[in-house]
Amino acid sequence: MTILDKTQAIETQLVQWRREFHRHPETGFRELWTASRIATILDELGYRVRTGVGKTGVVGEWGQGHPVVGIRADMDALPIMEANQVPYASEYPGFMHACGHDSHTAMALGAAALLAKERFPGMVRFLFQPAEEVADEEGISGAPRMIEDGALNDIDLILALHVDPATPVGDIRISSGSFSGGVDSFFATINGCGGHGARPQEVVDPIHIAGHVILALHGIVSRRLNPMTPAVVSVGRVHGGQAENVIPDQVELSGTIRFLEPAVQQRIHKEVKNAFEIARAMGGDYQLKIEIGVPSMINEAKVVDLISGAAQDLLGPEHVLKPVLELGAEDFGCFTERVPGAMFVLGCRIEGDHRLLHNPFFDIDERCLRIGTAIFVETALRALGAGK
Repeated sequence: MTILDKTQAIETQLVQWRREFHRHPETGFRELWTASRIATILDELGYRVRTGVGKTGVVGEWGQGHPVVGIRADMDALPIMEANQVPYASEYPGFMHACGHDSHTAMALGAAALLAKERFPGMVRFLFQPAEEVADEEGISGAPRMIEDGALNDIDLILALHVDPATPVGDIRISSGSFSGGVDSFFATINGCGGHGARPQEVVDPIHIAGHVILALHGIVSRRLNPMTPAVVSVGRVHGGQAENVIPDQVELSGTIRFLEPAVQQRIHKEVKNAFEIARAMGGDYQLKIEIGVPSMINEAKVVDLISGAAQDLLGPEHVLKPVLELGAEDFGCFTERVPGAMFVLGCRIEGDHRLLHNPFFDIDERCLRIGTAIFVETALRALGAGK
């Protein structure tokens, strides 16, 4: 009986778990019901379970000694009102699993169920991670919080996946090297001296200044960086003033910084500060905070080879594709900074339809669940020395 046959035998359970989590979406560091349900399932499977890891995360272990293979699944949802009219739609108004973390959790549980029936040397450790989408009050997301609580200790390599509604079911995407962008955020206030909109000569207009600062920020990538270097600087929020005829005292700006290389990250930080210096040159002032986010995620070549080999044998070489690279961020990069690891993209496209991540209509073709589960299991067994 092949691993795909074994995952097909539990496909009904995979779908049931995915829909159960989909109906109960919880946002970052608030995944109390989700964590409790995961812990219960792992306990019933016979795993050694630890809860409250990284605030609301769950760790489950099977086996003893080395090697230790980690499998990570993020479990948080988004503050989005679901628009799908399906029996398993969110029961919590204003919250939705719009990024597929419900399916990641279900597939990891499926892998846990199957691996508990296998014989292998070493240990498998499942990391059910909170808060991939958000950070806490200190600007720290779920992966670093789990690392602080020892979830990564003694792990030799770590695996993860992410569903992709643009890729057909039965295909995966993977490559070694940079697989997602690093991300930082900036928060700033431009200070001027407000007054009547009819007498601009009497004021220092922070809105006028902000316009020049925004132009400078948007020019960083196109004019201050090597054009062969992937990077993004985007202003996502501008707020100033309360009335149409009053020039305010200040304007607030915030935005996102995306990059692949640490040297580029540092250069962008310098140029963002330079852009805000325009405020002082124009008679105003500013306060700027740059909040460090997560690093670029690097897929380790030897782990990529394990995943690719498993997927090629399970699905056929023609179904293992190169990724469409972009600068979206993933805090799985905090794990791969410390131990060899890799993430693969799992096709979940609904045939004849196109759903978007982080969208009220996001959904998956649930046939992908057994495929992702099978790749997790087969890769883990090979890494543990018990597979092909």
